[in-house]
Amino acid sequence: MKRFMSVVLENKLGIKDPVELAHREERLTKKRALELYDNKLLESFSVGNFAGLKAIHKYLFQDVYEFAGTMRTDNIAKGNFRFAPVLYLSEALSNIDKMPQSTFDQIIDKYVEMNVAHPFREGNGRSTRIWLECILKKELGKVVDWSQVDKEDYLLAMERSPVRSKEIKSLLSEALTDQINDRQVYMKGIDASYGYEGYCSWSMENIE
Repeated sequence: MKRFMSVVLENKLGIKDPVELAHREERLTKKRALELYDNKLLESFSVGNFAGLKAIHKYLFQDVYEFAGTMRTDNIAKGNFRFAPVLYLSEALSNIDKMPQSTFDQIIDKYVEMNVAHPFREGNGRSTRIWLECILKKELGKVVDWSQVDKEDYLLAMERSPVRSKEIKSLLSEALTDQINDRQVYMKGIDASYGYEGYCSWSMENIE
C-alpha cells in the first residue's frame, strides 16, 4: 500500500485525511482516464511535448487539484533523488520538447528525462506513462502492456534510469504490443500504472 504523505496536499475536495484523499483521487482520476480513451481525447492532444503532458495531467486531476496541468513552483525529491530544480525546470522542459522521438531508444530517453523533470506537484508518474503511450502509438504503432511489467522491476529500473537507461529500455521493450486500440489493454495498463504508485483500491472495471 502506498505510504501517503502526512502533509495532505490542498485539494478541491476539502479532504484532510491522506488515506481518504488517496481513495477519492484514485476513483476520480481513473474515471477521467477512461474518458480520455473512450472519448478519443488523447488524439486531440499534442504528442511528445510538455503541452501534451500538461493536457493529460489537467484532464486527469481536474476534479482533485487546482494545480492540475500547472508546472510546480516547489523543489521536490523522492528519497535521496532530487528532481529538476524549479529554477531550471522551464529550460529542462524546453530541451525535452526538442529531443527526437523516431526510435524506441529515443522515445524512452525522452521519457526518462521527463521523469527527471517531474514537472507537477503530484501525479507525474501516472500522467507521464500515458504521455509515453501516446508517443509510442504515434511513432511506432506500439504501446506498453503495463500489466506485463512487474512493479518492483519497473521502480528499480526507473530509479537507475538517469544514469543507466538500458534496464528500463529492456523491460519496456519486452512488454510492447501492437494492440494499440484494445480497450482492455488500456484499462489493465492504467490499473498497473496506478499500482506502481500504491493506488489499488479501484479497478478500471469497477470504475465503469
